[in-house]
Amino acid sequence: MSDPHQRAQELTDALRDSGIRITRQRRLLLHIVSRSDDHPDAVELHRRASEEMPGISLSTVYRTLTALEEHGVIQRHQFQNDIARFERADADHHDHMIDLDSGEVVEFHSEQIERLQSELAADAGYEIVAHRMELYVRKIDKDN
Repeated sequence: MSDPHQRAQELTDALRDSGIRITRQRRLLLHIVSRSDDHPDAVELHRRASEEMPGISLSTVYRTLTALEEHGVIQRHQFQNDIARFERADADHHDHMIDLDSGEVVEFHSEQIERLQSELAADAGYEIVAHRMELYVRKIDKDN
């Protein structure tokens, strides 16, 4: 995958090609999301944006996230009992494990799971068009 600056530029170009005006706020959020290796929520994105653009409002962040999501640049994840979190839509396919105690989101990819899902769908007469897998987990206490 390309570096964060290049990813941000590719996302900016894609939005511009779709006829979307690239404001300073949108450009900043594209850069922040492009260099994020976690799944920040809107408040965290606002905090990060405020460090670089003091005075940016939370409502501007929400409006920008909505526009970016509508144009397929970012993905919204609504994990069980959690607020919406965001990540780049151009990331390679992966699934998520969500630690119920810490809230940490761990990305993973398993060819074995992908193969099994395809086999299950095919056996039922279907082809997978898209899917998500979310595992809700807790750390195992190895001392007990």
